[in-house]
Amino acid sequence: MVQAKSWTLKKHFEGFPKDSNFELRTTELPPLNNGDHEVLLEALFLSVDPYMRIAANKLKEGDKVMGEQVARVVESKNSAFPTGTIVVALLGWTSHSISDGNGLRKLPTGWPDKLPLSLALGTVGMPGLTAYFGLLDICGVKGGETVLVSAAAGAVGSVVGQIAKLKGCKVVGTAGSDEKVAYLKKLGFDEAFNYKTVKSLEEALRTASPDGYDCYFDNVGGEFSNTAMLQMKTFGRIAICGAISQYNRTGPCPQGPPPEAVIYQQLRMEGFIVTRWQGEVRQKALTDLMNWVSEKRHSEGKIQYHESITEGFEKMPAAFMGMLRGENLGKAIVKA
Repeated sequence: MVQAKSWTLKKHFEGFPKDSNFELRTTELPPLNNGDHEVLLEALFLSVDPYMRIAANKLKEGDKVMGEQVARVVESKNSAFPTGTIVVALLGWTSHSISDGNGLRKLPTGWPDKLPLSLALGTVGMPGLTAYFGLLDICGVKGGETVLVSAAAGAVGSVVGQIAKLKGCKVVGTAGSDEKVAYLKKLGFDEAFNYKTVKSLEEALRTASPDGYDCYFDNVGGEFSNTAMLQMKTFGRIAICGAISQYNRTGPCPQGPPPEAVIYQQLRMEGFIVTRWQGEVRQKALTDLMNWVSEKRHSEGKIQYHESITEGFEKMPAAFMGMLRGENLGKAIVKA
């Protein structure tokens, strides 16, 4: 019998999450059922992401925490997923699972042996796809434009900036530490600054791009984004991907962007969730991302990646809270 460990939501979050919000439970999984085409999965890598802070509000206390993982099939009664198959699936914070195959995704065709499997949770996974579609479809970025990216050293923002550079844009990134700013310069961002240490955010944004911004990829929301929107060019586009600065608030929502800026600059703002894009367009995007990060040089250039890996399934809550504090560089991952 297999013992499955799972992290559950013991108590709903009030403000910033605490250890006491989580509970580790162990359950014994039943044998696989032949007729149901079942597979037994063992988690290899698990993802912690900002959206989980908000999505957890929909859970009932005692529910397993949601999330994506890379898993290996360790026993199979399903010919589509033989033993040893690597899959990506929304199985939650659990060490072992039984699945009938629904919702399991194999790695993209042609996944290079040298590429870490964990990238299927990062640059060649949900965060990479979020960057890809948010920048190319929602912002509709074109060569020669200026792109502003907030939380630019995170899992999504770091990919946004690099794709924008591949497309011939000027890219300005902001982050919350000098180490992250140095990383952005290494990735090829044209301008980068630490928003926590500048005297005036408004001045720093204007200095980085005196002519303003064509596209703003918003990962933070709040006062930062209100300030950034005042520096958008006419017909500027804003992709609203996240609002991590607001996820742990306990008081009322802050005031939104100045309406006059949106009206008179004729801005277009659109929120989006990456699951909108499915089928062939999703597969093409994954192939593009995989080629950009693999050793094969893509015709347009290459994307670098960085992972902040926490060892040990028992450290899931710590990794999650560390990510919300901005302790990760690039994608935050837990190795089971």
